[in-house]
Amino acid sequence: MENRETVLVTGGSGFIASYCIITLLQNGYKVKATLRSLKKTALVKQMLREAGITNFEDLSFAEAELSNEKSWENAAQGCQYVIHTASPTPNTDAKTDDDFVKPAVNGVLFVLKAAKNAGVKRVVLTSAFGAVGMGTVKKTPYTEEDWTELNDTVAPYQRSKTISEKAAWDFIENEGAGMELSVVNPTGVLGPVLSNDFSHSIQTIRQMLNGEMLSCPKLIFGYVDVRDVADLHFKAMTMPQANGQRFLAVAGKSVSFLDIAHILRRNLGQKAAKVPTKEIPNWLIRLLAIFNPKLKMLTPLLGSIKHASNEKAKNLLGWQPRGNEEAILATANSLIDLKIVNV
Repeated sequence: MENRETVLVTGGSGFIASYCIITLLQNGYKVKATLRSLKKTALVKQMLREAGITNFEDLSFAEAELSNEKSWENAAQGCQYVIHTASPTPNTDAKTDDDFVKPAVNGVLFVLKAAKNAGVKRVVLTSAFGAVGMGTVKKTPYTEEDWTELNDTVAPYQRSKTISEKAAWDFIENEGAGMELSVVNPTGVLGPVLSNDFSHSIQTIRQMLNGEMLSCPKLIFGYVDVRDVADLHFKAMTMPQANGQRFLAVAGKSVSFLDIAHILRRNLGQKAAKVPTKEIPNWLIRLLAIFNPKLKMLTPLLGSIKHASNEKAKNLLGWQPRGNEEAILATANSLIDLKIVNV
């Protein structure tokens, strides 16, 4: 019997959301995607075509804005599941914590209330590693038991992810009335881009290929392929044992920017001619950060190594992510194919 349940995917034009839509359509679900403006409908369809989706019969759109509670009530009608990926993204224009935190928390609560009123069975929330491993230093890998400690080193975006995820768990506990929640906490998201609208982490590879990054900052992060993030959302939505759990999405061992540069140079030959070959000292970045707000966001992370464990998702849900090298090269090749970089 074919499955005709409908899933609401919020922030439908986003990088993770578009891959969640692809995964759901491929598995026989109907999808209602929310957009801030229905003018973006054509862009979403173009992105899905890029990934091989040709039939849009099971895809519909609804206009919804994180700050507008009523729009979520309308969007959630007739849906059995919600995958909530929409969130204010890292934006250097945000001046205060409130510019991030308020929209993120309100967005989560509006979506959860609307979902509960519509009789939704389970919500899957896209949180972030930023809600797990910031504000602390750990020699061992971070796990789902860890939470970010909200001190001065935590950037507004990561703060917003931490506070909004906690608000979601509180809502389920106090007002959920039996509705289920699972949370996915991705590390840096890489993978094949479908348009110019892609995740923050991909800027690193774009800048390397374009020759905009002359030397690599000494930064070490965990990464994950967007296709595996979508697969983890799907498992978190459909598997009974995922209820009430959070899952770190990370491919494996953390890698440095210099490791990424080496992978690009080793595999892409002449196309990686502009990729940096050495690291920039921390003191120099701290100096340049006085004049550059983008670098300022990086300074608290200099020298820190954040490892994250993917054991829980693998053991509990049978999740099998691609390795770092495959994710990095898929990212680079898609940027080249779509002519987003000049190589």
